[in-house]
Amino acid sequence: MHHTGRATRTDPGDNGLMPEIPRFALTRSVKIAALPAAHAGRAAWGLGKRIGGKPAEMVAAELQARTAEQMFSVLGELKGGAMKVGQAMSIFEAAMPEEVAAPYRAALTKLQESAPPLPATSIHAILDEELGADWRSRFAEFDDRPAAAASLGQVHKAVWHDGRVVAVKVQYPGADKAFISDLNQMTRMGKLFASWVPGMDIKPLLEELKARAIEELDYLRESRNQRAFAAAFEDDPEFVVPHVLAAAPHVIVSEWVDGRPLSAIIRDGTPEERDRAGLLYMRFLLAGPARAGLLHSDPHPGNFRITPDGRFCVLDFGAVAELPEGLPLAMGSLLRIAMTGDADQVAEGLRDEGFILPNVTVDPESVLNYLDPFVEPAKTEEFHFSRDWMRGQFARMNDVRNPDFTIALKLNLPPSYALIHRVWLGCIAVLCQLDATVPMRDELRTWAPGFAEV
Repeated sequence: MHHTGRATRTDPGDNGLMPEIPRFALTRSVKIAALPAAHAGRAAWGLGKRIGGKPAEMVAAELQARTAEQMFSVLGELKGGAMKVGQAMSIFEAAMPEEVAAPYRAALTKLQESAPPLPATSIHAILDEELGADWRSRFAEFDDRPAAAASLGQVHKAVWHDGRVVAVKVQYPGADKAFISDLNQMTRMGKLFASWVPGMDIKPLLEELKARAIEELDYLRESRNQRAFAAAFEDDPEFVVPHVLAAAPHVIVSEWVDGRPLSAIIRDGTPEERDRAGLLYMRFLLAGPARAGLLHSDPHPGNFRITPDGRFCVLDFGAVAELPEGLPLAMGSLLRIAMTGDADQVAEGLRDEGFILPNVTVDPESVLNYLDPFVEPAKTEEFHFSRDWMRGQFARMNDVRNPDFTIALKLNLPPSYALIHRVWLGCIAVLCQLDATVPMRDELRTWAPGFAEV
């Protein structure tokens, strides 16, 4: 993650005495376990306010804001799996009502920009171990102050021995144990997360993050992924993937790329900037499997930049799905059939792919309605993704009065589609945050096998 936005700084006179990130299991467990208790306390406080005559909506909004603030301050301090979950969930804030989303958005921004850095002495010790005691000879310059903090490590700006400006990504010591411990803890905290994004089932997301944790912690694997993407998109007029110069199990050195974060365009981009960023964002996610046989599987806006020359820069290749044959043929063909409204054929195709298990009976029309968030954007040449549209879809799918409400419980997510589903959902959510209008049909015809009619 080579962040060029707001930096997270240590004290320039850092003497190595800055407190380390809490890594010991007991400390971390106590901090995370305190969250539900605090939430219960705030709920009681809210009830008292309501009895005191304050409008329920106002109390609920205050409660959400307080919960968000405390939750993210703890997650940010812990980093590791806690911050990773925060980032994964942040994508879906577009589905929340604005009065709920606003405090979360503010808290998440704060979380990502103010995570406490590791002191220089700790960073030097890691580089000694990973790159050898003579690691300094590889660099003409090395900035001890981190340029950015990620969920599992931090990034330092440096100059390679040949004069190239580089990003040095260093994994926090003990990040592996902390990551798994956090995810285990949070899997047990379902009720608290239900209050975070009402109606969203957080458990599958946590289980999937846990399943991929080992891969994300393997920087040698990440460097191989990044090299493959860099080769596939070499000299591309629209995209740039930084080249890896050196890698070790807990350190990656790659080219530094300046650029404007996608999160900044979400915050204050012009309509033209939003549309272009949305198009390139979606195009990269769809094109990766076709060009590199790989799917970039962390659609969080923090992993993308627009360079000064207008190219779309992609960072962080820890979460990548291997798709040597490209995207599944059924994905495009089922989407095309769904657009025609042939519910029976869609249900049959989903059964063939393992989304509907042999012993499960479903109403094909309910299945087709459930797929609407994926199908509707493909029905027109251009589609305008917006928070209002996503909130409407989310509210409809989570309305217990809706006869299609239980359909999600009957569908199965085959392991081969787990990351594809996460990326596709995440992509839609980020496009809604961007408020982008995108030529969906053309992109699907080009990159989704089976979508273009034969």
